[in-house]
Amino acid sequence: MRMAELVYNEQGRLLFTEEMRREYTILIPNMLPIHFTMLERIFNNHGYKVKLLTSMGRKIIDEGLENVHNDTCYPALLCIGQFMDALKSGEYDINKTALMMIQTGGGCRASNYIHLIRKALKRCGMEQVPVISLNLAGLEKNPGFKLTASMLSQFITGICYADLLMLLANQVRPYENNKGECDRLVNKWIDHLVEIKFSYTAFDRISSRIVEDFKKIPYTPDPDKVKVGIVGEIFIKYSPLGNNELQKFLESEGCEVCCPGLIDFLIFMGDHQIVETSIYHTKYKKYIASATVKGFFKMMQNKIIKALEGTRFRPPARFEETKKNVLPFLSPANKMGEGWLLTAEMVELVENGISNIVCAQPFGCLPNHIVGKGMIRKIRAVHPQANIVAIDYDPGATKVNQENRIKLMLSSAKANAGK
Repeated sequence: MRMAELVYNEQGRLLFTEEMRREYTILIPNMLPIHFTMLERIFNNHGYKVKLLTSMGRKIIDEGLENVHNDTCYPALLCIGQFMDALKSGEYDINKTALMMIQTGGGCRASNYIHLIRKALKRCGMEQVPVISLNLAGLEKNPGFKLTASMLSQFITGICYADLLMLLANQVRPYENNKGECDRLVNKWIDHLVEIKFSYTAFDRISSRIVEDFKKIPYTPDPDKVKVGIVGEIFIKYSPLGNNELQKFLESEGCEVCCPGLIDFLIFMGDHQIVETSIYHTKYKKYIASATVKGFFKMMQNKIIKALEGTRFRPPARFEETKKNVLPFLSPANKMGEGWLLTAEMVELVENGISNIVCAQPFGCLPNHIVGKGMIRKIRAVHPQANIVAIDYDPGATKVNQENRIKLMLSSAKANAGK
């Protein structure tokens, strides 16, 4: 098979060309199953050949350890391990395969994942595999990959639909009479949303239909079921690969999982630029863009809340209320990692009756240890009912040990419920 011509830019970076777009399969790591499934479908509808990697197991960690220094943060090790495992599996032609990674450009090692991936490819003799940066900051550009207005619009509204589906599924799955019915409904709606191209103008109408469909699923209420919140570093918080299928484990223990949506994080990303401008009086152009992003996602969050009014489903908390509740604990100027939002999510969960929380974080992620594990004592001082366990995830941590610590937290939860 003919190999596409390799083109490099002035800095020596391998570019993803228009020819590659027509011929190459693009691999992306999985973080949020519902959200990234939609991402995959949107890319494919716009002429790309994107494949979402869902592989699991110790082999991915071992592959990551072989290609990344073990001091590198755990999410990077997992993403690179998953990429290298896929490329070595024989399932893909490495001369017709590219990799894609989200790059934020913020104050986190996540912005360096791209360079670590390229280093791993070079180490394994796969330098012909291009790496695409998915970003909105103009960090890297490729002639064969462009985010069009149509794609961006579908991504944005897709996130909002995915947040609604995730929220409803989490509240229905533990109580459904027919196991698997909830997940089948999620997949049905993903297919339909792809067909209607994630219509923004019909969001109010479509979201109401989604809620009505989930209301029809036969279920058995269980007031004694333990509700457990999941917070933490964004990848470990959401990714089944990163947190050893934490949600699946909690549901197997008879729990209802309460996990804040991605919209909160996106509003937070816009908000911290606004806060920075108000403190330092700089970056006014970024202020305008950030205020626009924040305003849009706040509006969409309010639409989701409205769609859930008058139903048995628990709506997401309004962002401004979450931010207001964290002020006694942290300044909104704390923006590194998940910043003040991580603490705020714990406070918001506890104040809304979900006092049992797993704080999931990569070992060695300094910002999130400060605003996560470091704030637990203060939260307990204000809210004595808070039952929070911090779980570190890294290559040396065993799943058995992590689950045993969570079981201790659940034992306390059940004891407290008895009182």
